[in-house]
Amino acid sequence: MYTPRPLAENIFYVGVNDRQKELFENYLPLPFGVAYNSYLIVDEKVALIDTVDVNFAHNLFGKIDAILNGRQIDYLIVNHMEPDHAGSIDLLRHKYPNVQIVANAKSMDMLNGYFGITSNVLEVKEGDCLNLGKRILTFFMMPMVHWPEVMVTYENTDNILFSADAFGTFGTNDGDYLDEHLNTDKYWDEMRRYYACIVGKFGVPVQNALKKLSALPISMICSTHGPVWKKEIAKVVGLYDRWSRYETEEGLVIAYASMYGHTQLMAEAVAEGAIADGIKNVVIHNVSKTDSSFILADIFKYNGLVLGCPTYMGELYPLIEKLVAGIQHRGIKNRVYSCFGSFTWAGAAAKKLTALAETMKWELVGTPVENKQNVSAEKYRECYELGGEMAKKIYNFC
Repeated sequence: MYTPRPLAENIFYVGVNDRQKELFENYLPLPFGVAYNSYLIVDEKVALIDTVDVNFAHNLFGKIDAILNGRQIDYLIVNHMEPDHAGSIDLLRHKYPNVQIVANAKSMDMLNGYFGITSNVLEVKEGDCLNLGKRILTFFMMPMVHWPEVMVTYENTDNILFSADAFGTFGTNDGDYLDEHLNTDKYWDEMRRYYACIVGKFGVPVQNALKKLSALPISMICSTHGPVWKKEIAKVVGLYDRWSRYETEEGLVIAYASMYGHTQLMAEAVAEGAIADGIKNVVIHNVSKTDSSFILADIFKYNGLVLGCPTYMGELYPLIEKLVAGIQHRGIKNRVYSCFGSFTWAGAAAKKLTALAETMKWELVGTPVENKQNVSAEKYRECYELGGEMAKKIYNFC
């Protein structure tokens, strides 16, 4: 039985945990599940902020019923129209037929497109306010964080920011939803992976959003995924600031593909050379074993990157090609980079991976190593030396 416990006076968390879904957006692994967060404000008027994935609508409505005890919802605030948050809108409208949906113009277009909803909708613009009685909600547009219609809602009495997907993370809320009641260790890597894969392309819009929000006193951040941030506000805002400016830690990511073990030997030689020159943060990923989302998260974390793979049908090995596309789509900036490739009868991988440096405007370190057939002692040494050159550049990278 759900027992309502307010975040602040008459403000309730009514989100749900999804421990069933294996792939977020049908491609990103969820080893720790995911939460869909929704919030209910009970005042002279009642406002629900966002809904949840349609598969969990029954759970959401059960929590709302336990709080309202038959009272109606007056407003639904739509911060973000992505179906994991907006999926239950149609069902909510049937349950509360008089609910007025509060949305911006771009969200209104999506309400019509997804649900055919065009009536009883209140359009809001930048800085508009909604008076609930004792509490006032103010709306700020945050386009491309990470959809064009995104807005955030600010509650002016307790200084609570309902931030849509911003500051969200993969991972369920286990037993509680407030960060001060949780061991938050599991969330930091998952937040970086969430940022890298979902928000990472939109660094400039995130910076614009942070500048806009910097003028607001914020006591709690209520995102649509992960914990409610209260104790860790400075940390989560700081992480978004760093990631959206593509700031990094000192370290090296080596991502490789290997069909028969030869490019794996080359990857290990690069790692040995980097470690020998003093780099401690070296992460090696086999793209055939590690999902690209985890690799992208590490690429967002560290300033050095080396990619390697065999030539496959005259092209890059498919899973390296997928990773390269993910890097390009996100426009990742400011990395030191090198690469290596292998082949049996016609080499192309090293050349294609080398071209990535120019595409991304990254500094290319050393001479990319290309190996034919078995890895000779000379090629192993070249890879080792390349690791050392990467280490030196990583140390001196600004």
